[in-house]
Amino acid sequence: MPDLSLKAAPLRLGTRASPLAMAQAHEARDRLCAAHPELDIEIVPVTASGDKILDRPLADIGGKALWTKELDAWLVQGEIDCAVHSLKDVETIRPPEIAITAILPREDVRDVLVGADSLADLPPGARIGTSAPRRAAQALHARPDCTVVGIRGNVQTRLAKLQAGEADATLLAMAGLNRLGMVDFGTPLDPAEWLPAPGQGAIAIEARSGDAATRHILSAIDDPGSHRCVMAERALLAALGGNCHSPIAVLTTMGIADLTMRAALLSRDGTERVEATATFAAADLDGPARLAAELLKRAGPAIREQFTPPGA
Repeated sequence: MPDLSLKAAPLRLGTRASPLAMAQAHEARDRLCAAHPELDIEIVPVTASGDKILDRPLADIGGKALWTKELDAWLVQGEIDCAVHSLKDVETIRPPEIAITAILPREDVRDVLVGADSLADLPPGARIGTSAPRRAAQALHARPDCTVVGIRGNVQTRLAKLQAGEADATLLAMAGLNRLGMVDFGTPLDPAEWLPAPGQGAIAIEARSGDAATRHILSAIDDPGSHRCVMAERALLAALGGNCHSPIAVLTTMGIADLTMRAALLSRDGTERVEATATFAAADLDGPARLAAELLKRAGPAIREQFTPPGA
């Protein structure tokens, strides 16, 4: 067992400084305090690049790395001991010095529509505000008569832009709303018709790969079922070879000893969509890759051109 005496100093938990990120960090700290009441845990906020640049789509200014690069640097340099992230905002390929060590119990995975009771209720030509390629493509697939307008920022910023009339409706993650105490807000979208992002609703905590003491501490709050589901979704992403521009939607559910993964790929304009479902043993690390191959085999050129599978 690692020598926990190395953690006599406060355990420094790094996080982005946005309200939702801070709420996630407090949830992580509360769980750690319950599991390790002897520890002093300090939350260390940092303003991420993705929170500073709000006038352009994330995919056009560096992608998901803009949410993680400051925390990555602090973690590798030893300024913090671990970092809290929304897993859906973490790049698929991580630096070898950093390990995803704990996944907290996954929250509600659904998206929420704000501004209308349903997509069908939006008026013809309505403007749907989102900068997420997955949400944009699914919205245009369901309502090709509508227009997508770019809206970025934290939850409060996006709601303010909606109130200001920059869009007629927007889409948010229910997990984030719940963590901010905004329950019963907007209209949840049924995952049977509208799939979430890979890793949506999951909080990940990363540590330095070689820091055995911190990784042992974090293991006490890892939720094995959530961990298996979201890591399978990340394995699907890796096998597809997608990027921040690629509309990918997926949901994995845990059975007694297996995982069922339902995934969809879309063209950016939403005109094309391909979906497939697979069930495989929870320990079958190749299951997501087989599903990725099946999806790409069935996809048309407008979808396939967005992906570069490893070895292609």
